[in-house]
Amino acid sequence: MAHLRSRRRLALAVPVVLSLTASLGFLPAAASAAPATAPAARAAETGPNLSYVVNTRTDHRTIESVEREITRNGGSVVAGYDRIGVIVVHSADPDFAKEIRAVPGVDSAGATRTAPLPAQSTTDEGAPKTLSAEEIAAAEAKATAGQDPLEPLQWDLPAIKADKAHEKTLGSPDVTVGVIDTGVDDTHPDIAPNFNRADSVNCVSGKPDTTDGAWRPSAQESPHGTHVAGEIAAAKNGIGITGVAPGVKVAGIKAAAGSQGFFYTEAVVCSFVWAAEHHIDVTNNSYYTDPWYFNCTDDPDQKALVDAITRASRYAEKKGTVSVAAAGNENYDLASDAITDPSSPDDGTPSDRVIDPHTCYDIPTQLPGVVTVAATGAKGLKSSFSNYGLGVIDIAAPGGDSTAYQKPEPPATSGLILGPLPGGKWGYMAGTSMATPHVAGVAALIKSTHPHAPASLVKALLYAEADATPCTDPYDINGDGKVDAVCEGAKNYNGFYGFGTADALAAVTK
Repeated sequence: MAHLRSRRRLALAVPVVLSLTASLGFLPAAASAAPATAPAARAAETGPNLSYVVNTRTDHRTIESVEREITRNGGSVVAGYDRIGVIVVHSADPDFAKEIRAVPGVDSAGATRTAPLPAQSTTDEGAPKTLSAEEIAAAEAKATAGQDPLEPLQWDLPAIKADKAHEKTLGSPDVTVGVIDTGVDDTHPDIAPNFNRADSVNCVSGKPDTTDGAWRPSAQESPHGTHVAGEIAAAKNGIGITGVAPGVKVAGIKAAAGSQGFFYTEAVVCSFVWAAEHHIDVTNNSYYTDPWYFNCTDDPDQKALVDAITRASRYAEKKGTVSVAAAGNENYDLASDAITDPSSPDDGTPSDRVIDPHTCYDIPTQLPGVVTVAATGAKGLKSSFSNYGLGVIDIAAPGGDSTAYQKPEPPATSGLILGPLPGGKWGYMAGTSMATPHVAGVAALIKSTHPHAPASLVKALLYAEADATPCTDPYDINGDGKVDAVCEGAKNYNGFYGFGTADALAAVTK
């Protein structure tokens, strides 16, 4: 099955599916509408209708003045996040960004995409592989007392001592993890018991949509968000799998739509502000913000995207939210002097470009305050695909790897990560997308144990309680005699594993 274009190229995303018959607003205060009356817009050359973010000072006089100028310059306001000074705009004027940057009070402005609204998309490729009756029976037969039926296949839980943590606590229902993703199927029997409907939303347009069920993926959309949500908080209810924190709540914050699953800046800004305004404790961000894998601050459009999402993520952290993000799946050294990015812009015509990751950023992964997660496989080594880099990676967690490279101990059979899929199914996927929810789940357990801890303390405990994991040297994951990546740093902090591998048991006992 094709993996979504979010935390792109989810290496080895090979769903193995188990079917099950399952039966089972308000806008945030930071959002403002367009002015009731506005001056006539100037005549402008018409191009494709694009989406923009305009970043301003946060005083009301400046915001009102800029909104008038937006209309005068051929734009229409979609949503305004006054508390962080970010305005989402649509315009068909090809010179809109250039002209609005000259307006007093505007700090930066840029197009969030290269494709016209709505983004073009194609169908997913491949199909899930259904578990046979024999495989189902074998997994259930190996489940011990207290285990969910498919838990024997989850090598990732003991890898972070989550199974031992569950003997102490499953986590608090007062803690909510927001899954900023492709949507969550809240009718899935592993997710329904722990789903927080009140704090779920669709942010795809850049403006919150609280219509009932708007957070769900359609049948044509990626199962990614549902898989992530289950990894975090699948209920320990005698059905399917067990999440890392099976007693906490998850909220669906849908930020990507369509079969390609583009995460545009306006949707990500909306998602972080929503999390902030709804007091969500942790957000899971298993994606990068399209269409640029790396956003270079010497480009005025890309600089505006970095500015907007930085404002939104910092606002969320100020409100108490811990943001956890995937490091990426290209085996890039994010601390190197140069990286060749062949995939940007991914909604247009990509071409090779050499970037400096110190000035061109994967967002939200490389933003200040965000917990950056690398992936490990069943042998505890960096996954073959996982990005890395000293000073960039904060922590590591199971994200799966080729079973040929890192084979789990029986009774587990696959080196990938098992999780729920829409429609009452389960399947295997792999990627830093799968590592991130493990860390988000551990952060939720820390918040459960320390309910009054601010975001800064939750992060400090997450790092302090991680199991120090030394560099793998040499790192020859496929055994062909060639070094596949070079790890720098010490046992307690290095480029492959950051502060170490996440530890769920320490999260509930320290």
